Amino acid sequence: MAYHLKQASEILERTPNTLNAMLSNLSDAWIYTNEGDNTWSVFDIVGHLIHGEKTDWIIRAKMILSDSENKTFESFDRFAQFENSKGKTLQQLLEAFSELRAKNLKALKQLEITESQLDMKATHPELGEVTLKELLATWVAHDLGHMAQIARVMAKQYKDEVGPWEAFIPILNK
Repeated sequence: MAYHLKQASEILERTPNTLNAMLSNLSDAWIYTNEGDNTWSVFDIVGHLIHGEKTDWIIRAKMILSDSENKTFESFDRFAQFENSKGKTLQQLLEAFSELRAKNLKALKQLEITESQLDMKATHPELGEVTLKELLATWVAHDLGHMAQIARVMAKQYKDEVGPWEAFIPILNK
């Protein structure tokens, strides 16, 4: 599928409600368990999404669209959520994510991005040259990837409980 801002927005707009529906009022066993060493819990993943809303997508889009000579992104801290989420509940994180996403979608619309602007470029510290279209498409894929990750983390909590049905549930073995 080719990238189109309107179609991308359909996913970006739904992510907060999807997460709220899936995760609100769950017991701690669902929220804080993970898949083993060096993996993330549902709580960690939502915290990571918040960090992205604060430091990544819109900030980088505005940089690409700017007249600035220096269009090199700052490195993204993929682990900032571990410190930033301390002392918070999952419900607080879900609310913060919803608020930040609404703010960022409003900012995205206000940018009034044209088709030609989608080809504007910046430099990613690890990936090199990237376009606005690639950044915005990644935002959508990032959401979907982490929603799939949340479903996988949760499903794996019953991996040892499903018995022979494990053979029919591929998510348990990813």
